[in-house]
Order: sequence, then C-alpha cells, then structure tokens
Amino acid sequence: MRNLIVITFFLSFGVLCNAQLKGDHLLGSMGLKSGTQVPENTLSIYIPAYLYNASSLKDEHGNSIAPNPDFTMFLTGLGGSWVSEHKIFGANWGASILVPFATNYIEGNFTNTESPFALSDIYIQPIQLGWHTSRMDYVFSYQMFIPTGKYELGASDNSGLGMFINELSGGATAYFDSKKTFHFSTLFSYEMHGKKKDTDIKTGDILTIEGGLGKTFYLLDESQKIPKSLINAGVVYYMQYKVTKDEIPNELTGNYIYGIKDKIMGLGVEANYFHISSNMSIGLRWFNELSAESRFKGNTFFITLAHVFGLKKTK
Repeated sequence: MRNLIVITFFLSFGVLCNAQLKGDHLLGSMGLKSGTQVPENTLSIYIPAYLYNASSLKDEHGNSIAPNPDFTMFLTGLGGSWVSEHKIFGANWGASILVPFATNYIEGNFTNTESPFALSDIYIQPIQLGWHTSRMDYVFSYQMFIPTGKYELGASDNSGLGMFINELSGGATAYFDSKKTFHFSTLFSYEMHGKKKDTDIKTGDILTIEGGLGKTFYLLDESQKIPKSLINAGVVYYMQYKVTKDEIPNELTGNYIYGIKDKIMGLGVEANYFHISSNMSIGLRWFNELSAESRFKGNTFFITLAHVFGLKKTK
C-alpha cells in the first residue's frame, strides 16, 4: 500500500512539474576566480551561509505555474580547505570538507518541504589540483556528496537528498594584466547521481557552469608602502542544465517516467574583503535568476566567513 501511495505521489509530481529532481551542488557557491586554487601551504576554516528564496515555479516553457511560492531554503555549516606544496602532474594537491546543516532542503519542483534545521549531506573533496602561470590559473577536482542527511521518500522533513553523488570539476581563471588584478573565470562541474535511498529513483546528470569578471583593489596602510587589505569585486554568473533525464519507476506498468530536462541561469554581483594581518575574510554574493525552465526561479544569497592559516614550509 505504501509503495502505491509513493508511486501515486511521484506520478502526480511528474505530471505537474515534469519530475524534476535536483542535485546537491549549491548554485552560487563559486564565483570570482572560480578557476583558481588558493596559495600552497594554507589551511582555510570557513563558515558559509546560503539562502535561496523562490519567487516563482516555471514549467518547461518558462511560464509561471506557481507565481508566488514564497519558499526559502537555508544552509550553513563548518568547512575546511587545505592546499599543500605536494605536486601531482605539476599541480598543487589540495582537499576540502564541509559539514552542512540545512532547513527546507529542496528535493525537486514541489513545496511540501518543511524540514527542521538538521544535518544535511556532507561534502568531501579529496582531490583538488591547481596550476598557476603568469596569466592563467587552472583547477581540476573530484568531490562527492555523502547522504548523511535524513531522507525518506515522500517525507516533508528531509534534510538531504538520499543519494551518493560523484562530481568532477575543471576550470580556469584568465588575467588581463601582469599584476593579476583584472580577471575572468569559468568552472564546469558535472554531477553523477546514485539511486535514492530504498528506491530505484535516479536523478539525471547535471552540468553547472559558474564564474565571474572581477577586479582586485589593494588598500594601503598609512605609510603607502605595503597593502593592509584587499577587495575583490565584480559580476558573477551561474548556469545549470539537466544533461540526462530523471528516472522515476512506475511499478504499475514496469516502465520509467522520464522528466523534461530543466535549466536555470542567474546573474549577480560579488564582493570579497580580506584583511591581511588577521588573515580574515568575508565574501558576499547575490544572484538574480533571469530564466528558468521546469524548476523554481528566485534569488540566491551566499555569505562566507573564513580564516586562513599560512603554514611555513618544512624541509
């Protein structure tokens, strides 16, 4: 009986919203210099704050089918990122982890989510490789999302997506001046999803493209000899496309329901402030989603507080 209820739920979901299921990649988590790895021998401890407010729900033609859902998702947590002096293929090796906590975690194009603030899916990046040249930076990484958040099919209090995710990323930052103050970046990320917990439901592969065009400004101390802080600001963007269709089994017929592939595009601004003597930074990003098909459309806000520890080289 429970299986029939679940099937009926997803049949209705597929008819109304084209069965669109989302991945764990947070849009807006990358922006300016997205193709750049931080300097070697640094350890960064950071606290992100992600807020997504949905202003409408769009169908496959970009028309509003729920013009004012008034729905907000929030995520924060504690993360760490380390870049070593160890070289692999001429690149510095690094690794990252984020233990997130979320409320109203969005699984797809429906709004019956009322999850309390709880542990979500843990992000682990065991491999990040970064290359640096006089006018270009390059980065390649592998990351995974572990389904540590609560998940039960059809539940309204889920804090995770109930699936293991592999993701590959690669990108670059180009500098237009010798001092590397004027830059443009792009990062491509490709998500591949396992089946959802205790089901045969599989989210389609997702391609995300993020980056920005920015300028770095140095603020000098009173002696006008050395910089005391810097500001990096500019225009940022993201695009996300469902590459393969979602697969939702219909046990009544033995077939699968395949959703129409969704997409989203957003444009915004970013500003980062780094205080050199304290090694503290704060970053702010805001995106307005310009167009969407078969998914929510709204605004994304991302704030990050970080402390960077510069570690001395050891022989």
